[in-house]
Amino acid sequence: MMGTFRALFVEKEEDRCFTRVAAITEKDLPPGDVTIRVAYSGVNYKDGLAVRADGKIVSAYPFIPGIDLSGTVEQSADERFRVGDRVLVTGYGLGVSHFGGFSEAARVPGDWIVPVPDGLSLREAMIIGTAGFTAALSIERLQDNGVQPGLGPVAVTGATGGVGSMAVALLASLGYEVAAGTGKPDAAGFLRELGAAAVLNREEIAGAVHKPLQKERWAGAVDPVGGPGLAGLLGAVRYGGAVAVSGLTGGAEVPATVFPFILRGVSLLGIDSVRCPHETRVRIWERLAREWRPTGGYDRLVADEVGLDGLEQSLASIIGGESRGRVLVKIS
Repeated sequence: MMGTFRALFVEKEEDRCFTRVAAITEKDLPPGDVTIRVAYSGVNYKDGLAVRADGKIVSAYPFIPGIDLSGTVEQSADERFRVGDRVLVTGYGLGVSHFGGFSEAARVPGDWIVPVPDGLSLREAMIIGTAGFTAALSIERLQDNGVQPGLGPVAVTGATGGVGSMAVALLASLGYEVAAGTGKPDAAGFLRELGAAAVLNREEIAGAVHKPLQKERWAGAVDPVGGPGLAGLLGAVRYGGAVAVSGLTGGAEVPATVFPFILRGVSLLGIDSVRCPHETRVRIWERLAREWRPTGGYDRLVADEVGLDGLEQSLASIIGGESRGRVLVKIS
């Protein structure tokens, strides 16, 4: 194991948080069965919240954020993993209650770890990251609920974000007609390159938010935004369709009625990428490595690549809604 290594620490003083890159040792890491030399992480919305005093994500400081990571095993007390194994971690307490991926080394429980499937590099695993894993979970749940290609367009809200952009790319590669919703008019070219058949503004994608039932437009939807727009989506979903919701950047309150559910048989599917079963994780990652690999690969989803020293601006940008695609963090 390396003697000292670098990590991004968040510290809090009264009502203010600040970050610094510091050198620490293995003794500073939290308990766990497996120590990982981290190669890559990614910038996610929760990471942006973790460096804000009002983020309500982290309860104890100083703290190392980063809710996902990929790397190689350095030490293992878990017989399932050997030194040199390629692994990834997303969800559970990583980067929230347990030191996360913005560190050259991480120590985690073995139960949190997923082997990186053949066909994916460590870099690609974190281009996908938590955001892409959440998008894939959403699509699998839609398929399980009968939303298949050829039944009509599928809407994606927040389409320039990490979950949204990955959902657009995956859906298009799987043969769906994708309508991408965004508040960034200059992102239309980017979304069409990912495979969107139509690029709509936020109001168009959500429809009439306060109208319980509207013209049936969407066979289904991937919604990482939530808030009032979710009510609009539900009112415009076709009979028997479904909406997979995974986020609340648009707010936690949804001014919906029961009409879409009882008159059109619409399903609202909650997507949790934090505590989902291990067997589900392995299955999704295998699909992302093979039959769900998007046309053109994963590299085109990378908006920026930074190191530990360049993280502060990226974390601020994702909270400000300025990010497009995935911001990859090269750790070591």
